[in-house]
This record gives sequence, C-alpha cells and structure tokens, in this order.
Amino acid sequence: MPNTPQKHNSTSTQRRTLLKGGVAFALTAGVTPFAIGKSKPTLRVLGTHVTLQESLRQRAMEDLGINITFEPGGSATVLQKASMNPSSFDLYEQWSNSINVLWRAQAIQPIEKKRLQYWDEVNNLCKTGKLTENARMGAGDAPHKIINVQEDGTLGERHTSEISFLPYVHNVDSFGYNRNHLPNELQGQEESWGWLLDSRYSGKVAIVNDPTIGLFDLALAAEAKGFIRFNDIGAITEDELDDLFNLLIELSQLNHFSGFWTSVPESVQFMKSGRATIESMFSPAVSALNGQNIPVTFAAPKEGYRGWHGVMCLSSASQGRNKDVAYEYMNWWLSGWPGAFIARQGYYISNPQRSASYLSEAEWNYWYKGKVASESLKGTDGKISVEKGSQRTGGSYEQRFSNVAVWNTVMPTYAYSLQKWYEFITS
Repeated sequence: MPNTPQKHNSTSTQRRTLLKGGVAFALTAGVTPFAIGKSKPTLRVLGTHVTLQESLRQRAMEDLGINITFEPGGSATVLQKASMNPSSFDLYEQWSNSINVLWRAQAIQPIEKKRLQYWDEVNNLCKTGKLTENARMGAGDAPHKIINVQEDGTLGERHTSEISFLPYVHNVDSFGYNRNHLPNELQGQEESWGWLLDSRYSGKVAIVNDPTIGLFDLALAAEAKGFIRFNDIGAITEDELDDLFNLLIELSQLNHFSGFWTSVPESVQFMKSGRATIESMFSPAVSALNGQNIPVTFAAPKEGYRGWHGVMCLSSASQGRNKDVAYEYMNWWLSGWPGAFIARQGYYISNPQRSASYLSEAEWNYWYKGKVASESLKGTDGKISVEKGSQRTGGSYEQRFSNVAVWNTVMPTYAYSLQKWYEFITS
C-alpha cells in the first residue's frame, strides 16, 4: 500500500486508459466487447442505497459505454426480491450476510476468478479473514468463510477457482450519536454499545430495521450493559434469543425506541429531525450529517465493531451478453475511481492500492491511515464532511478491522430470529 499516493493528472486520461484496458482484457478473456458494433446493453443492479448512488451510476455508464439501472431499497426487501426472482436483476449488491440466503435459494451463480481483472490485488480480508496477523477474527460469518465455492456446491474457506461474490466495499459499523445531546454522565467515557440501551437516551434511540444487522447492534448493547451473556454472539441460541427479545420488548413498551429505519436517507432524517439522538448508523449517513453541520460522531465501541463486507453477486439467470457486461461492471468497481469515491464516505475497497492515486495525500492519510486531517475534506456530495484537525474514530484501516466483535451473519437460528424480530418491532 503506497505511503504517499499521487493524484492522476487528467480525468479524461484515466477514463481512456480504463476503457482501453477494459477492451483489451475483454479480448484476451474471450469476451466480445459490448460497445463495438452493437446497441448499448442495459445492466440491472438491485441493492441498497449504500452503493447504488447516482454519481456511481453516471460514471460507470460513461466509462463503460453501457446503460445501467439501479434499483435501491431496504435490505430485507431487496433480499427477498432477489432470492425469489433472480430474473429481475443481473447483479445484486448488499452485504455478506445475504450470501447464504441467496446461495440456498439458487438465486446467484458462481463467479469465475479468471474473469476478474484485479483479483490478485484483492487483499487478505476475504482470502484469510485477517488484514494483519494479530487481528481479531470476529464471530459469525467472516467473509472468507463463505466466499469460496467448494466442489460439492457448498461455500467454505478452501480456495477454488470460483467465488460466490465479488469482494469490494466493506467497513466496520457501530452507532452514531449527536454530540450536542450526549448526557453529562457519559461525557469523557469510552464509547460503548451499551449506550443504545442507556435509560438516559430513552425515547431517542433508533435501530436499523434489519434482523441480521439490528439484532447484533442490540445483542452487543445488551451484553455491554450486563443484561445477558451469549455463549457465541455469532450463533445465538433460541433460548438466548428469547431472553434478549423479552428485554427488548419490555424496553419498547416503555417507549425507549423512537423508531426503526430501513435506509440511509431515513437514518439521516431521524437524526436531523431530532427524532433520534443516538442510532444504528452507516458511514454515509454520518458523512451526510456532518456535511450539514450536525455534529454526529461515529462511535468506536470498546467492545468492538460489527463488521460487514459488501458482496456483488451474479444472478443465476444472467447469461450471454448480459453476463459479459456484468463482469465488465465488476471489474470497473475495482479499477480505482469507484474505491476512491466511496472512501470519501468512509468505506474501504478490497484493493485499496489501486484507488490511492485517485485520492489526495490528505484524504489517504485520514481515511486509510487514521491520521489527523491536514485540511478540510469533502464527502461524495461535495460538502465538507471532515474538518481540518479531525481524526477518524477507531484509527487506521488495519486497526479498525483488527477489532471486529461480530460480522453481519445469518445464524443457524435465522428463521426463529426473524419471528422474534418482527414481534419486537411491532410491540
């Protein structure tokens, strides 16, 4: 990973180089370049607001010479659609906890490593589970456990020629809180997941409405407060789920929770309107709020983060030209510019060295190295999201991914957890 990345001199030169390289790779891989002598194909991408952003769509269409439609939605909604109707999309973008559901439903097909132009550059997080030797692995579905397609059709750790998803965007999540409303008793204290269940925040707590994400936020909070102890937080038993949700339903009936959000824009609105002063949060929401001068901090909980890894999956119904175009789009995502774009909202890419040259030295040092911002930095919306002198909570890329408590996971008790989750949010 370079220490002092340099910016490319010309955006147009970058695009010409990318296009030239993409066509050359297509030829060597035996793929008919789709932009030569044919009408533009349309690539249909289903997923969430996290990556299905208009700026990315426009840039990809310009670079690749194709039409692209984005269909973003709440994570539970799009997962249900994808698993039931693979013909409704070409590529699916969500998080690694969706893989087991999609794979069992036969909604996605294996991806061939040989058709991924930058596979050799992808770092070890998805290959061995650790960026550094002494990193904490984290409970649950660490991505390296579910990426490789085994000879018997299952997913596992042993490397093969096929993978279940393209590893690209990833991050560690926690919760965000408005510093102007931090209770006096918590001032100066080390941040803890337990704050989500602290009575001093009662009535102002919002949780992401996703039973494979919000559940872990609340499980980590309950354990941090000493209300319950899990034998394995990545595989919570039915009895443990009963205890957890009895507690949560009681708190809900006491109006501890102010709401449950289903998308990043909705989480922004919750905090902006004052409906919540602490909530489950994703990095783009924190960036957006800071860009609107709302002082939200993305916590670095002492108990560790909830980790997630973005997955780009190929529909089982995708064949022929649509399949070729899907591979071109997957390769585009690891080509440099997209990784730099999402770095400005706090996300990482699986081959960061290729994106380094698209970031200023100040951006690279802040987002990846965990250093103090030497100048004010803009987010993806062009607004200042990082003030000069700020330092990212949790430290560098390696430090943050060395402190994962649990990964977004579909547990063995998934069906039961769904039942309990919906009892909770309707209580």
